[in-house]
Amino acid sequence: MDYKKIKADQVANTRNIDRLVAPTGNIYETVTILSKRANQIGLDLKKELDDKIEEFATPNDNLQEVFENREQIEIARFYERLPKPTLISLSEFLNGKVYYRKPSPEEEQK
Repeated sequence: MDYKKIKADQVANTRNIDRLVAPTGNIYETVTILSKRANQIGLDLKKELDDKIEEFATPNDNLQEVFENREQIEIARFYERLPKPTLISLSEFLNGKVYYRKPSPEEEQK
């Protein structure tokens, strides 16, 4: 998924708890779903950023080269400006874009 095109809030806002509880019926399940999705998004973004930064890595950097690499700095700034993974997961959840399921009692016992 392209997280750069998601229209999520940049800052945390107060939310209506009833709207968050409605899909699951339990606030704790909602928080668990949101946290797991935010973790997935965070790992994806970190891997993507690491891959882009790795392109600039040379085996023996000296201190002067590290400070002068403007492209690398711009890439890092771009990722810093993206919405945080928790806000992206919240936006996806509220828009019905997160798939989740509750295991049956038989599946939980296995």
